[in-house]
Amino acid sequence: YQQAKDDQGGFHHNYFDNGDVFDAGNKHLVSSCRMIFNFEQSQRLFGGEKYKALAQHGLDYLRSAHWQNERQGYVWTFDQYKDSDETNQCYGLAFVMLAFATVLKNGDESARADIYHTWGLLEQHFWQADIGLYADEITPDWSTVSDYRGQNANMHACEALILAYEATNDEMFLDRAYLLAKKIAVEQADKSNGLIWEHFNKDLSIDWDYNKDDPKNLYRPWGFQPGHQTEWTKLLLMLHKHKPEAWMVERAQFLFDQAFDTAWDDENGGLFYGYNPEGEICDDDKYFWVQAESFAAAALLAIATGDDKYWQRYDQLWQYCWTHFVDHDFGAWFRILNGDNSKVTDKKSEAGAKCDYHTLGACLLVLDALDNR
Repeated sequence: YQQAKDDQGGFHHNYFDNGDVFDAGNKHLVSSCRMIFNFEQSQRLFGGEKYKALAQHGLDYLRSAHWQNERQGYVWTFDQYKDSDETNQCYGLAFVMLAFATVLKNGDESARADIYHTWGLLEQHFWQADIGLYADEITPDWSTVSDYRGQNANMHACEALILAYEATNDEMFLDRAYLLAKKIAVEQADKSNGLIWEHFNKDLSIDWDYNKDDPKNLYRPWGFQPGHQTEWTKLLLMLHKHKPEAWMVERAQFLFDQAFDTAWDDENGGLFYGYNPEGEICDDDKYFWVQAESFAAAALLAIATGDDKYWQRYDQLWQYCWTHFVDHDFGAWFRILNGDNSKVTDKKSEAGAKCDYHTLGACLLVLDALDNR
């Protein structure tokens, strides 16, 4: 854990499988926030000052390096410790809110003001009241809002808002999370046979061709994403805990069942990354986060419905992950595998692409759900 600390500020984001650091000065807002989450959760699980000190080290960097007071925005990426992209991203602010909410839930009252400050930025610049979604991207000077609308940033905003509600007990955050879930998982999904498509035009019509030539795009891939169907399963059931309505469980089951039935690899195990509108696999890579979010969703469904089928899915996913994704030599999980489960790269983590938030978060969610049932 100590190796994660960068003495020049924040954390190292880029690691080879054995833990060696590469591109030390290459950093990403999302990873900075996710690693704060990791160390706060580690402190909650295991106690001790070392994890809390690391989380504070990350908080200091978020507040002093990523945040730019003059333009009132966060730096999206650093390259060799210098600002390389100052585009304002809803996806980034979602993780800023998630980090601060996690800090507050862990007892640090200083993060309360940060949560409301982040809410203010989202409300002032990104919230599109006429359509009921957040915009995705705005220029560094806040002057121009992109016409692109997507589900991914709104999905993570929904997650962050649920955590903000749990940290503050302020119904405002829960109400907005509810609106996002209803908009994406019901209204938008009903435009694509009940499944969640990734990309929309400004008027929320579906953009079926966005990134069709770039299906492996890191944040905006083409095709139905099984991992996002099951991630919404997780979020709907998290929302149901606080604001129970029957449609949440029903839609959660539908999304999970469709994703698993379509994307599970019967030959080699695991869930493929993407499939096209006809239900054919269009990206047969396997990503760590897809498997992790899916076993968390399976556990929550098993508890919510009492259907043992979902514990069977949970066991299938965990056995697959334990066999192929968990690195039993150096620890943590591999990031990406080929369709036959062979390795794609010797890089375990790259800025903005891993940092263990999905795996740690999924395990904690299952543990908490089992404790509370």
